[in-house]
Amino acid sequence: MSKEKKGIYTGKIEQDEKGNFFCGEYLLDYKYTTAKFAIGDEITIKSVIENPSDISYDQYPKKSKDFFLANDKPAK
Repeated sequence: MSKEKKGIYTGKIEQDEKGNFFCGEYLLDYKYTTAKFAIGDEITIKSVIENPSDISYDQYPKKSKDFFLANDKPAK
């Protein structure tokens, strides 16, 4: 888990007891994560937004749906 020049954050996908997917302090978009990734995949987050959900905001104030596998080049 580290901060990298090409992205905001690199780390592994994890899932909490409420079913939320996250990487470090960042909440990951549920539909995007389940469609393309697995728990334990190492990803690089490219951008984040403020989490719009009142339910998970306190635990994850930042959210991303712009991420890719850490050693892959992002699709253009």
